[in-house]
Amino acid sequence: MVARLAAADSTWFAPSESAFRVDDLDALLAQLQAAGIEAIDGTQSHENGKFAWVMDPDGNKVELWEPMVWDDGNKAG
Repeated sequence: MVARLAAADSTWFAPSESAFRVDDLDALLAQLQAAGIEAIDGTQSHENGKFAWVMDPDGNKVELWEPMVWDDGNKAG
């Protein structure tokens, strides 16, 4: 599943042009790589999930975000 996270005119994800929440970032990146699309600077992991950036066919930078699954082990106490 891919979902748009912010309004088209939002600057929340700057410098990316747009951002999408994804269910499985590694699987999506593998599919993109098979199609000849490489991630920019690889992936990054943060406390709120994994991120990667790609360029779309029109030259726009796109952010991909797989949120961290919250459970009792990683909730702030």
